[in-house]
Amino acid sequence: MRQAPADRRASITAWRQLSDILAQRGNQLGDEDIRRSLHALAVLRPRVPESVRRDCARAIARHGRFAPLVALYANDVPAVSAIMLRDARLAEADWLAVLPATSAMARSVLASRSDLPDGVCRALASLGSASVALPQPEIAAAEESVIAVEVVPEPALESHPSQISELVRRIDKYQSTRARPTQSQAPRAAFLFETGPDGVIHWVEGVTRGAVVGLSIAEAAFGGEPGTDGVAAGAFRQRAEIINARMMLEGTPADAGEWRFSALPWFDPATGQFRGYRASARRPHRNEMPYGRPAPEDSGDSIRQLIHELRSPLNAISGFGQIISGQMFGPVSHNYRAMAEKIVADAASVQAIIDDLETAARSDTVSVEGIPEDVVDIGAIVTQVESELAGLLADQRVDLSISRVGGPFLGFASDANVRRMVGRLLTALVDVSEPGAIVVGQLVTESRHDDMLQLRIVRPATIRFATAAELLDPGFSPEGEAPGAAVLSLGFSLRLVDSLARGSGGRLDIGHNALTLHLPSANSKAEVELEAQQGE
Repeated sequence: MRQAPADRRASITAWRQLSDILAQRGNQLGDEDIRRSLHALAVLRPRVPESVRRDCARAIARHGRFAPLVALYANDVPAVSAIMLRDARLAEADWLAVLPATSAMARSVLASRSDLPDGVCRALASLGSASVALPQPEIAAAEESVIAVEVVPEPALESHPSQISELVRRIDKYQSTRARPTQSQAPRAAFLFETGPDGVIHWVEGVTRGAVVGLSIAEAAFGGEPGTDGVAAGAFRQRAEIINARMMLEGTPADAGEWRFSALPWFDPATGQFRGYRASARRPHRNEMPYGRPAPEDSGDSIRQLIHELRSPLNAISGFGQIISGQMFGPVSHNYRAMAEKIVADAASVQAIIDDLETAARSDTVSVEGIPEDVVDIGAIVTQVESELAGLLADQRVDLSISRVGGPFLGFASDANVRRMVGRLLTALVDVSEPGAIVVGQLVTESRHDDMLQLRIVRPATIRFATAAELLDPGFSPEGEAPGAAVLSLGFSLRLVDSLARGSGGRLDIGHNALTLHLPSANSKAEVELEAQQGE
């Protein structure tokens, strides 16, 4: 609290730190410390992304017993407050103190819970249905499956086997539901909805409630988050008609994706008071999709789900590592700081892997005919990667020797993708090599008119007799654990390289003696242009 966060990253770290301390020890702190902490969180909130606030709410909801912190999160945007109020556990007196400070949307989340004390249920009922923004029927099974994918394994502050088994059961149910598509999962074409005066959608017909209810048309959603665009938010502020505004939904394949909606404001006939919007939504026409972009495929949703599940715990690990290395809790020993800095560095490496995973997923959707014909010098890139790996080679006590056969080594590919492919391939093979070994390879152009360049790397002795299936298995390692404990497994790296190569019109071949990366050659085109210039 004595520090003034200088940038966005420091604000995120301070938000996580204060939220965690209040959740675990808020009831043990003095009144002045509590007041200053809550004031600091209120000041930090506009500078902390909504996604980070949602992740923090998930992490502390089940373990938080501090009513003022629950009230602070309950008055956040609906996507954050719903996560906190769905799982928070407070005493009856604390709930009764929090209720007057909550919004109608927040009270509707509480009204749908069946585990609250009787006194709290009576208090909610006494407020009347007009104070609740959402209906209160039982949560549908399909909606439960959507919630299951948002659950992130929480830190082991309270170890309950039943929570783990319940999480596994819900994930299995979600996967089995997606594995057996039914007629009801066909993409829906239209639905109706209504909002309250605050812009929060409280009634919907035609799609799963969980995909739409709780979203707000009063604020624009950014970064691919579910919600509406700035057109709807601007019209809402003016209480104007909304025409063909854009809405993004998440959830089942039948509901997820892009929509267009039009809405009219409505007012109380007796008092003239603004009561919200009534709207109809439809799938966009082909000419309304930017550059003819097709609707997102289910595989893209799966990749985004995986990325989300990886990044949430990674951000938490990195954040607490930075807290320790920065001595934000107080002085720590040199060894402890070194360990925290190593954790932060490993988290950054995993973040780079996640970025590569997204690149590989995108490359799978690009046809070879649509590859941009950028000519790059693959020989120069291999030389640069060799120099960048000098530190790793010294740590592993491994030598690298790549000779050139033929030339020039011009290819059709993206400079960034070639660096990723060559870097990941060489790093993976160095990681599984024994100390004192030499990783030998060749960069080959067999003919000026050959349509492929080849980077051949002789198999290290540790994987000399492994089959192709074993090498591509992400769980395979030569001795139970790869030497150097590489962040990326060998199988994962080889799959990534092959995916990137195929996205560029090449491939990765796993032979008996060597691994060969094939990339489209531009040498023949360069030679033809040279001959044409000489002829002129």
